[in-house]
Amino acid sequence: MADQKIFAGPRLRRLRTARGLTQTAMAEGLGISPSYLNLIERNQRPLTVQLILKLASVYKVDPHELQGETKGSIAALREAFSDPLLAGELPGDQELIDLAETAPNASAAMVKLFRAYREQAERLSDLNQLLAREGRATALSGARLPADEVHEVFERRPNHFAALEEEAEAFTSVLDPGDDLFGALKAWLRREHGIVVKVLPVATMPNWRRRYDRHSQRLFLSERLSPFDQLREIAMEASLIRMSVAVAGEIQALKLGTDEARRLARFELGRYAAHALMMPYQAFHAAALRARYDIDVLRSRFGVSFEQAANRLTMLQRPGTSGVPFFMLEVDNAGNRFRKAGSQGYPQSRFGGGCPKLPVHAVFSQPGQILVEAVEMPDGAEFLCIARTLEGPQGAFSERPRRTALLLGCDIGFRDELVYGSALPAAVAGKPGQGFATPVGPACRLCERVGCLARAEPPVTRPLGLDEMVTGLSAFDFQG
Repeated sequence: MADQKIFAGPRLRRLRTARGLTQTAMAEGLGISPSYLNLIERNQRPLTVQLILKLASVYKVDPHELQGETKGSIAALREAFSDPLLAGELPGDQELIDLAETAPNASAAMVKLFRAYREQAERLSDLNQLLAREGRATALSGARLPADEVHEVFERRPNHFAALEEEAEAFTSVLDPGDDLFGALKAWLRREHGIVVKVLPVATMPNWRRRYDRHSQRLFLSERLSPFDQLREIAMEASLIRMSVAVAGEIQALKLGTDEARRLARFELGRYAAHALMMPYQAFHAAALRARYDIDVLRSRFGVSFEQAANRLTMLQRPGTSGVPFFMLEVDNAGNRFRKAGSQGYPQSRFGGGCPKLPVHAVFSQPGQILVEAVEMPDGAEFLCIARTLEGPQGAFSERPRRTALLLGCDIGFRDELVYGSALPAAVAGKPGQGFATPVGPACRLCERVGCLARAEPPVTRPLGLDEMVTGLSAFDFQG
């Protein structure tokens, strides 16, 4: 048998104390010295296969007890210590390993306590949303990461920055790009700032979309990116240089709490400015009206991606030349929601976006296809939803491609202004959408629809209806 070495001192100590043995007594039974056993229990010496077999024969110890799995508990502890309340408390993973090894019951209790805390925080957040929908503002909030703060600030406000739109128009006049914005931006960066743009192969830059080397004055772009995304990256870099004063002013107006949040906001505003540069406001607004907001027509006309054109539609809120007030939601196939925006702020209280019946989840089974659907909220509000999958950066043959889905929505009253409105059945009794809209909710925890087959969680506002004599269609029956 191979002399396999196992460091399991804390587990051995627990087994010894559970049997009421001293180190001297156990050492005598194992045929080793008490000092050597002490070293084993402190992980100073390995527990060999021969000693494990001796433990099994003398003390009837199951060898699996000495080779207990701690990876799961370490991962759970790592999740707990990544919470903003505890972030920075531990210097590294070694202390997590020590905690899981030496005090497994205490670490399990800590994980249980953390999960209870997280559950209560989620319930408070759900109640906060519910009360906010009813016009009863609250001050309930949990600890937030800088990214959470930035997302919330951008989601609450209209996705329109007038100062950046004006700067983008002035920049376009300077560039005079014609039909080659990419070439015009490359020439401007080199002429005005000595920055050379190069597209690098995956092997040279495997983990980055874009990297700026200040020493050599070179901007590197990954060949993984589509031509549309390469254009956005170079437009972001140029915009952040050219519009630095305007971007700083907008960041200050957002009143963010940390430097990290302000850095993330600068990135988001850079994306906004890049879209404004790639799709100038007046030209894009006029084209959107003529095309009745057909995203495929707009993406072709301006040489951009579907996601970029759809995103730009949420920005058309200039006084006097505003467009349909769209809102946007992007999710991955696990249901994670990581991008929300709206021309009047994302309608969290009216629409939510957490319902599993929304078409944004269905499009993953039909990649590249556009689904158009009317949905009805519990309060009777109806929305027209347009959903389509998006492809991420190009991967190698051995890599699974990144795929997300985008939902673009607006009030159902705008259906006649959109080319997508013709995909819906005709209105019933003069009421647009009535009779064919899919019944959805803001999120399962905030939705009180009875008998919903898609329900994933019980509503926080109703007690569960645990009736042994009656079982409903939903996985979570609740009392009305």
